[in-house]
Amino acid sequence: VLVTGGGGSIGSELCRQIARFKPGQIIIYELSEFALYRVTEDLKRAFPEQRLVPIVGDIKDAARLQEIFERHRPTIVYHAAAYKHVPILEENNAWQAVRNNAWGTRVLADVASRFDIERFVYISSDKAVNPTNVMGATKRLCELEIQALAQTSRSTVFAAVRFGNVLGSHGSVIPLFRRQLRSGGPLTVTHPDITRYFMTIPEAAQLVITAGSMAQAGEIFILEMGKPVRIYDLAVNLIKLSGLRVGRDIEVVFTGLRPGEKLYEELQMHDEDLHPTQNPSILVSTAPPPTRLEVEDKIARLMACLSQGGEQIKRELARAVPTYHPRFDNSTNPSPTVRTAD
Repeated sequence: VLVTGGGGSIGSELCRQIARFKPGQIIIYELSEFALYRVTEDLKRAFPEQRLVPIVGDIKDAARLQEIFERHRPTIVYHAAAYKHVPILEENNAWQAVRNNAWGTRVLADVASRFDIERFVYISSDKAVNPTNVMGATKRLCELEIQALAQTSRSTVFAAVRFGNVLGSHGSVIPLFRRQLRSGGPLTVTHPDITRYFMTIPEAAQLVITAGSMAQAGEIFILEMGKPVRIYDLAVNLIKLSGLRVGRDIEVVFTGLRPGEKLYEELQMHDEDLHPTQNPSILVSTAPPPTRLEVEDKIARLMACLSQGGEQIKRELARAVPTYHPRFDNSTNPSPTVRTAD
């Protein structure tokens, strides 16, 4: 089994849960050497008999991928590698988001197809639904890639799994709040009404593996995330659980929505019909797939405009992903305010 982004929050947990099934080997493909070292050491301690193959590599590097597939012959790929931080990608790094997320997925899938792997499972995001940011739009484009590839693949089963935030992941709000609490506050929330879906990392990884095993041809599986959580309530509860008082011991500051950020996320596209599976925590979309030629044309147009700057990339991305509505002016965000009482 090969896991891309194997040093990340979801990737590393996928490796841990896959190890319980005792595969012949787990190939951990990761761009960050330190993240790769950390997950490899953790897995060695937890699963000393498991054969691990830690690989420093970039999903955009076709030659490196070719070498790895030739040498190790994986039969299953879980593709978790991606740039995911919405504001960072939105402001100055749109071209990197497109190259890494959309083009990197294309490169990886092409190499995997040439080696006739059995199964390719792509990790998507709720931000792919009606996206207002570059990250979400690239994730949606990857979903379209997976659907299109499934139409022409002779032997590889392609599928995507879409879900919301995972608690405690790198860059998520819980670790941020904990750091802010340790430093005496304030806790920063972008908007009083902002909500997000949340799931634990182990639960998400388990359901990804389960959904992947159900795949037959290009499905988009959507994990049942329950009700969205108001981030302000999350901040207040953390303050109280720490034995402190909102507005007296610790302030909550509203800082305004960040570039590309939405007040709420969605799990279902407007044109998607969702159907149950044998697992009540997993739904499957029946949206019509695009053709491979359509998707390849979208990616080619995007790659051709990467040197033209962020706004042009966003415009071309909006043509490639019609449900993407980019925002070029974030001046309407409210000024920071302080909540001094619960």
